[in-house]
Amino acid sequence: MATHRVNAEPAYVLHRYDWSESSLILEVFTRHHGRMALVAKGVKRPSSSFRPILLPLQPLHLAFGGDGDIKTLKAAEWQGGHVMPCGDALMSGYYLNELLLNLLAREDPHPRLFDVYANVVEVIASEHGEVLESALRAFELLLLREIGLLPTLDAQTLTLLALQPDERYSLVPEGGLRQAGETDRASLNGAQWMALQQVLGVQEAFTDVLRACASVAVELKPQLRTLLHYHCGVSALRTRQIMIDLQCL
Repeated sequence: MATHRVNAEPAYVLHRYDWSESSLILEVFTRHHGRMALVAKGVKRPSSSFRPILLPLQPLHLAFGGDGDIKTLKAAEWQGGHVMPCGDALMSGYYLNELLLNLLAREDPHPRLFDVYANVVEVIASEHGEVLESALRAFELLLLREIGLLPTLDAQTLTLLALQPDERYSLVPEGGLRQAGETDRASLNGAQWMALQQVLGVQEAFTDVLRACASVAVELKPQLRTLLHYHCGVSALRTRQIMIDLQCL
């Protein structure tokens, strides 16, 4: 039986680890095939043309083939566009990758999410500070929506009661959106939640979601972080812990 081959597939490397003395296993996020595992044979050799290309946060076109769970990388081309991020921006990119590795099933395509990821990577490579924080919050919201883990943000989840513009509400893992209590770490008012729901309902909405997150990023961060940790099944993501450790140094 002929081996199926995919050519010129838009992709990003999420993670890489040793497979043999000369080869690597790559976890990649592709536009049309979702998250995949590829074996890159001989890529660790100094003479390999793949070696300087297969880096995280870089737009690539990949060719691969095979019938098993782990496909074989056949070709890779860098698509240019931006230099490798560094510092906090690099750690933010690794954070995005860790979320995708934890929350996406293999070979489950999410082309809209791929385009959002590409947009956020461009922001990470060129922006810092508040814009970077807003971009991360926008990606978290769109990721949760794409995989069906974000409740509707214009009504209370358990009661389906409409939100009141001036009342405060919190997003919690097991209760969805609910009226904020004394123990809730952070909250937004009903008008802010409804504004987010409105932009999330628009196709190709990354820029609008980014703007909507700008004024509420601080309050959204702990709520989305708790929700993401819950669905990832961890108390803290590895990239988050590394950032904390670096700050302590």
